[in-house]
Amino acid sequence: MLLSGSLVARGSGEHYAEVHFPDEHGTAGATWRDALTLPESLPQGSENAAPHVAKGLLWEPGTPGPLPLLPPGPDPWDPGVTAQDLLFRGGYQFRRQPQAVLDVTEQLSRFLWDHGDIAFAPLGKLMLENFKLEGARSRSKKKTVVSVKRLLQDLGGHQPWGCPWAYLSHRQRRFSILGGPILSTSVASLLGELLHEELALRWEQLLLDAAFTGGALAWVPGRTPRAGQLVYPAGGALDRLYFQKVNLTPGSEPRVLGGPGHIRLRGPVRQVVTRTVQGEALLAVRSDYHCALWKVSKQGQPAPLQVWQVEKGATGISLSPHLPGELAICSRSGAICLWTPQDGLQQIYKDPETLVFRDPSPWRWADFTAHPRVLTVGDRTGVKMVDTQGPPGCGLLLFRGGAEASCQKGERVLLTQYLGECGPECLHSTLHLICTQFSLYLVDERLPLVPLLKWNHGLPSAPLLARLLPPPRTGLPRPLLLAGQGGELQLLHLAGEGASTPRLAGPPQSLPSRSDSLSAFPLLEPKSQWRLRERLTAPAIGLAAAIPPSAATPVLSLFQLSAAGDVFHQRLHLRADPGPDSPAPTAASWTPQATASCSQWLKALLEVPPAPPVWAAPTFSHRRLLGCFEPQKAEGKAPEGLRAAMAKGRLLQPRDLGLLPTEERAPAPEPGPEDELSERLEAAWEGQAAAWWERRRGSSSGPSKQPKRHKRRTQLSSTFSSLSGRLDLSDAASPPPSPERTLPEARPQPPVTPPSQESTQELWARGVPSERQQTLRDYMAELPLRGDAPGAASVLSSQASSVQATPSRQRAAVRSGSQPRWKKPRMGF
Repeated sequence: MLLSGSLVARGSGEHYAEVHFPDEHGTAGATWRDALTLPESLPQGSENAAPHVAKGLLWEPGTPGPLPLLPPGPDPWDPGVTAQDLLFRGGYQFRRQPQAVLDVTEQLSRFLWDHGDIAFAPLGKLMLENFKLEGARSRSKKKTVVSVKRLLQDLGGHQPWGCPWAYLSHRQRRFSILGGPILSTSVASLLGELLHEELALRWEQLLLDAAFTGGALAWVPGRTPRAGQLVYPAGGALDRLYFQKVNLTPGSEPRVLGGPGHIRLRGPVRQVVTRTVQGEALLAVRSDYHCALWKVSKQGQPAPLQVWQVEKGATGISLSPHLPGELAICSRSGAICLWTPQDGLQQIYKDPETLVFRDPSPWRWADFTAHPRVLTVGDRTGVKMVDTQGPPGCGLLLFRGGAEASCQKGERVLLTQYLGECGPECLHSTLHLICTQFSLYLVDERLPLVPLLKWNHGLPSAPLLARLLPPPRTGLPRPLLLAGQGGELQLLHLAGEGASTPRLAGPPQSLPSRSDSLSAFPLLEPKSQWRLRERLTAPAIGLAAAIPPSAATPVLSLFQLSAAGDVFHQRLHLRADPGPDSPAPTAASWTPQATASCSQWLKALLEVPPAPPVWAAPTFSHRRLLGCFEPQKAEGKAPEGLRAAMAKGRLLQPRDLGLLPTEERAPAPEPGPEDELSERLEAAWEGQAAAWWERRRGSSSGPSKQPKRHKRRTQLSSTFSSLSGRLDLSDAASPPPSPERTLPEARPQPPVTPPSQESTQELWARGVPSERQQTLRDYMAELPLRGDAPGAASVLSSQASSVQATPSRQRAAVRSGSQPRWKKPRMGF
């Protein structure tokens, strides 16, 4: 059970506590003052003196940056939503300080385009009384009812160039009038609030994505100290768990053994944890809504043990360092569950509220302590120790963001990790690491609330990954790797075995990141260079390291995993005790083998197709709908030809319908010498009106026959009436177009009817004005029937009757033709 007591801190270097606990008779027992006193400093000659620790430990990288270990995956990587996609591009002039403003308007418009069924389906139910769902014509005189069938036909029709809604029918206009008040208010009020909440959540995820807290990359030791395998997720959705065997050679880069094996999961992998307890290697994996446990054999083959489903979403998973197969699972609902092979899954703690003060984050974390039945439960406000065998709600605060730890305003807990692993040269078994966005804390279970060590890490991004490594040699401090979400790395050395106080040995060291490897790749075109830079600056989601035993200089093999699924590695050599007289370390440079490896990896990356765009303008077409309908059985060749033309997207031609091809018409004859108006119009069209006038003045001096005035007036009026329709002349044939200026709509004209055929045209030409006869000839020439075919006479007679049956059209044609328009007298005169 947990001990409840008080903590008294005196001085800055000496921390001690008086813990009073009731004995079995209910009276207070002795104190633990002497047992819990941590000495500030001891003389070197004393028995409890800490071993000598080098103050200038330095790990020298072999290359200026990490190198790719494995080729890129075949799936394209989508970086997702960026800050430029969410922020308002324009700025407010009256703001004195720049401030990030979410662009709700653009995101709302994209949401309406992409998810129109979700946006407008509830509105359609509200407007159901104004919609008519059946397709029959309505006889009601209501102007507030819209036919849904006809409206969908209009919306799914032909899409013109440019805006898809450039053409609006009367139904669409009526629908916009009816739905305007509802669409402008309901969508903005209902969807606007939800969208603003989603944008705020996405913006918080950009600032801090807690899904990969703890890391999704693990190193599983193999049969020998130099052999092992990397366990990491890959793929476009990070839903495949890979097992890659790697051999760590002391004098060269890590060697990959064969191809990786993989396991396909139902969701993206967020966290991978491995631990070896009593010679048994275990592997735990956390997804968004599932957690799984595997047992890894000495040959490296995983065997599944158990799978759990977390309905509210899992936020953390931890393996016990005391008992094999025991792990803790955290949920977004605030519940902490413990699974053991004997008892199964049981809930040991649940609190939807945060520990110290209110914070909206649902993130929860759990880890083990020095006691097998005591766990730590953490959230953004603090960390609490919970007894699994005690009553519900029993616990003691280990850390809280406040004055006790000298926390800054807005400081939040990002990661908690138990550092007291069992081993021959381990730190205190009661130490815990707590990371915030500003500082790093070392807290002892025996001395809660007051940290033993605080250090401002200065990382530009949130530290979500931490790895404590064994000492490279006997008597040296233990390396502690700290990685930010942006890929920044820092290396610290923790010393303090036995009864000495935990402390930092030497100054922290910054290690190269993946973005520093850009100089090893060849220079590319701007688009490919931007793609490479984006890949190298992907967020870090995994960190693993191993120090194989060696008789010479210790070597640290460091592995990094990015959100794109790329695994990078780097070797660091230890340089201990660099005194003032020691030579300065040589600057690392790229070797030919390193540049060749980067070039080969880049070549494979450029072969991967880029990710498709997230949003594209919608298109409306009937081609996608053709495959959804079953072909109807109909007689004749017309339906089949129509479907074939629609499927290919081309115009319907007579041969598709089984009709006879039309005869080729002879070109129109050249104009006569008296067609002065046609020559003048042609010269004016070609821009040679002045030259034509000079030629006309020169020829007017000689004898020429002038046409009558009334005939010229008829020609002029009939010409302009025909030009308004087809640019044709009725009384005189049109001249052939010039080769310099040929209209795209121009086509060969039908031949002029000779006088011998006037008797056969009296039936249909009777009562038709002369300026309309040419138009009627063109129309009849397009008919597939021939003049000598049976039924031609009936067609001609029907056409003539239809022409004669429209006296209003004849009167309109006559007014625009040769007869002048009669004017109404004014003032009765």
